[in-house]
Amino acid sequence: MPTVITEPQRPAIPVAGTNDAFPVRRVYCVGRNYAAHAREMGGDPSREPPFFFMKPADTVHVVPEGMTAEHAYPSQTSDYHFEIELVAFLAKGGKNIPVEKALDCVYGYAVGLDMTRRDLQQQAKDLRRPWELGKGADHSGPVGPVHPVVKVGHPAKGTISLTVDGQVKQKADLSDMIWSVAEQVSYVSTFFELKPGDVIFAGTPEGVGKVERGQTMVGAIEGLGEIKLRVV
Repeated sequence: MPTVITEPQRPAIPVAGTNDAFPVRRVYCVGRNYAAHAREMGGDPSREPPFFFMKPADTVHVVPEGMTAEHAYPSQTSDYHFEIELVAFLAKGGKNIPVEKALDCVYGYAVGLDMTRRDLQQQAKDLRRPWELGKGADHSGPVGPVHPVVKVGHPAKGTISLTVDGQVKQKADLSDMIWSVAEQVSYVSTFFELKPGDVIFAGTPEGVGKVERGQTMVGAIEGLGEIKLRVV
């Protein structure tokens, strides 16, 4: 059927070391998945059921390896925060996926940032409103290339970190996650039918904070490389 407007371009993330790309369908994000971060945000680090929010698919875009990309500071905020995260890309889906089969759905992993207009998110919390204005800013989901599971396995431990102008702001280990990637995939599948192309941001460790124009962020995960962004 002909469309009445030009077909919108679908986000696609390059697969490391290949000419292939991973098309993005939906983006799910888990909140407070590291105990210390839960405490710094005023939450309970116990293993209560995880909670999720979503980012628009077109917020996800690639930061090429080996270069410093420009990252535009968004409008309507004066408190723009970084959150370094492991990002999982799903090649299979389903509903009510058992934990023991959940990792079979994962195609690969990347380094990512869940950039957040924290002041707008806090206003939404205070007013008991949705978080989209805080979490869904244009280009707020920068990621590195996707590293296939067949090459890197399923990262369950290893350093995850972020620096701003060379100063360490976030540093933890993937093993510190309260809910593993397998548990996240399984849990989300009880609410939505997951499908190929879905992406899960697996939560951020403690140390989230403000970034200003002119500063350079470097996010890294052991075994997955790093991404560099200069805020403009």
